[in-house]
Amino acid sequence: MTRVVPILLTPGPLTTRLETRQAMLRDWGSRDDSFIAMTAEIRQRLLAVAGGGDRHVAVPLQGSGTFIVEAAIGTLLGPNDKLLVLINGAYGERILTIAQRLGRRALALRWPENQAVEPDLLEQTLRETPDITHVALVHCETTTGLENPLGAIAAITARHGKAFLVDAMSSFGALKIDIGRTPVTAVMASSNKCLEGAPGLGFAIVEKTALRAAQGNNPSLSLDLYEQWQGFEKNGQWRFTPPVQVAAALLAALRQLETEGGPEARLRRYRENFDILARGMERLGFRLFLSPADQAPIIATFHYPTTAGFHFPAFYQALAAEGFLIYPGKLSQADTFRIGCIGAIGGDDFRRLLQAIEVIAKDWTNTKSR
Repeated sequence: MTRVVPILLTPGPLTTRLETRQAMLRDWGSRDDSFIAMTAEIRQRLLAVAGGGDRHVAVPLQGSGTFIVEAAIGTLLGPNDKLLVLINGAYGERILTIAQRLGRRALALRWPENQAVEPDLLEQTLRETPDITHVALVHCETTTGLENPLGAIAAITARHGKAFLVDAMSSFGALKIDIGRTPVTAVMASSNKCLEGAPGLGFAIVEKTALRAAQGNNPSLSLDLYEQWQGFEKNGQWRFTPPVQVAAALLAALRQLETEGGPEARLRRYRENFDILARGMERLGFRLFLSPADQAPIIATFHYPTTAGFHFPAFYQALAAEGFLIYPGKLSQADTFRIGCIGAIGGDDFRRLLQAIEVIAKDWTNTKSR
């Protein structure tokens, strides 16, 4: 029996290109000159993707995206600082939880999971709460696929003289982030998702002045971004054993991003994927959770259909048998499931997905009629 190689239609890990997987076939010595050069190229390319220059530095770290968010919060916030988290999904809530676990002062502004962050409310809060020192935002909330207004939030935060931390896990490498023009203190993302690398490596792109001021803030040894940065500055090496194969895959993926035409070209491909998916799912009776104005072409969240025969675990298994892996919903108020539009996939993959869903949906109708 031939095993179906699945297409990952998830928010990450993702389907990767053959060249990315092949890059992980070699072993690397972490102190070897060739790996040090690889690390330097990764850092330079990450900085370039974000539009960074001499004022910012890219600091990679072992671990998933949550690791780098925790590292950034623990490093950039001192004991006397106060963080305002703008929340409209599970990953905003996670930022707040991290800050609280680290003993940092933190408060939240919350919106419904289907509503973008409102800049006017941020403006009012910063006027009324002057002891806030940092503001954190999830650019594309992976809970739903909602895109928050990064530029407007950055402008307000800068006008009030606050540091701005951006969780860009689901946007970096596709949605526009230009820290050369947009006032951002730190952008945090990971090696998979829109970069289409393998999971296991996070990174922060941080203003050097903010990193210098953060010396001694972090109570963690391994998650201290200041010390991690200083290690790279000293000899180009990671302080602790790096995920060498994951780093090699990330470099391959970053080179492929350049070959594709950069984030703008990648976003066009993702938008085509999303458009094919959204139109096809609407034809099959599925309804998107978000309004078009707030929807990023990264992850699509769909309401459960009202069809009596629909049962998500059975739907998931039926799609998996056809080679498509999707994700359950992550919402607190609605029954939904998610389909990612990112990774090394294209329009034909989504057309085949829709064909599979159409066949599966006929079984619900037949079940109901029996």
